[in-house]
Amino acid sequence: MQNTYRVGVVGRTGKGNYGHGLDVAWMDEARTTIVAVADDDKVGLAAAAKRCGVDKTYLDYRQMLDEQKPDIMAICSRWIDSHFEMAMAAAERGIHIYMEKPFVPTLIEADKLVDACERRHVRLGIGHPTRYSPLLKTIKEMIAAGQIGRLLELRGRGKEDRRGGAEDLWVLGTHVMDMLLALGGKPLWCSAELLQEGRPITPDDVYKGNEGLGLLAGDQVRAMYGMPNGVTAYFASTRNANANPSRYGLQIFGSRGVIELLEGTMPSVKFLGDGSWSPGRSGEQWQDVSTAGIGEAEPLKGKPYQARHLLAIQELIAAIEQNRDSIGGIESARDGLEMIMAVFESHRQGKPVPLPLENRRHPLELEIRG
Repeated sequence: MQNTYRVGVVGRTGKGNYGHGLDVAWMDEARTTIVAVADDDKVGLAAAAKRCGVDKTYLDYRQMLDEQKPDIMAICSRWIDSHFEMAMAAAERGIHIYMEKPFVPTLIEADKLVDACERRHVRLGIGHPTRYSPLLKTIKEMIAAGQIGRLLELRGRGKEDRRGGAEDLWVLGTHVMDMLLALGGKPLWCSAELLQEGRPITPDDVYKGNEGLGLLAGDQVRAMYGMPNGVTAYFASTRNANANPSRYGLQIFGSRGVIELLEGTMPSVKFLGDGSWSPGRSGEQWQDVSTAGIGEAEPLKGKPYQARHLLAIQELIAAIEQNRDSIGGIESARDGLEMIMAVFESHRQGKPVPLPLENRRHPLELEIRG
């Protein structure tokens, strides 16, 4: 008989709410049952309970954990200022965790949470849908087969809307960093700068960010990472420089072609078999890629491939049952956070910084070297 997992849902109405439908996502998996909802806003709590079809409601999530003793805690809010304390409350009780991105605000908190989860054998998954997409396997196979030739560089950008710059680095950059980790491995170093109106940021530019992000600075981010095997990766974002269609996503450049990957459970993936990277010059055209191959119709259909979180939930269950880390688990969540923090740390020091970072504090709390 298959196991059934009891889920406690935690949201924060007015402070990130329930993320990208993370409260109701569990209703699509037959092995999970929502047993209770917690929210410190009474109106939002009642609405969430109705959506989730439960009558057990709590204004205090700790009380919910103690009384209901769920197997999994769903941390749904997009705001991250409470992510650490919520996840620690679950980890200390031996409860597995699935949480909305971004991860937690600082590396000090990330380190403590990794330690707590390891000690209690708690599995954690994070809402980076692309990490769980079967199309990642397809892309890896294309690269390994040499379809874009020798891998040269990876280029990612955020949405570059009003949040462009440091906020974009956090909110959308977390997805791009996770794509870089999945396809390029853990970086060895980071060299970056943060600009405000074209000049390097100073302590006067530091402000408290939206959505509980903590300290931010800069309306432009330019970051370079040294990846394993000599490959270079880039992330950039400039405020109010967005385009339609958006540049948000990752492009993978090789000596014989390019692969473009957007974000999502079954994202758009395109291939350009052109070593000049310019279809206007070569006459080559972009082609759609499916799990069946270049130019083939996508054979994978159904709810898991349409929903944002279902493949991630299924992977978390597999990790729990097999007593292993999730492929989108706590280590990759910390690695992505470290890549974000490395941008601030490299700018603070005015030079490239090796990874893992020696400094675990938020760099904007410290002196920015001029």
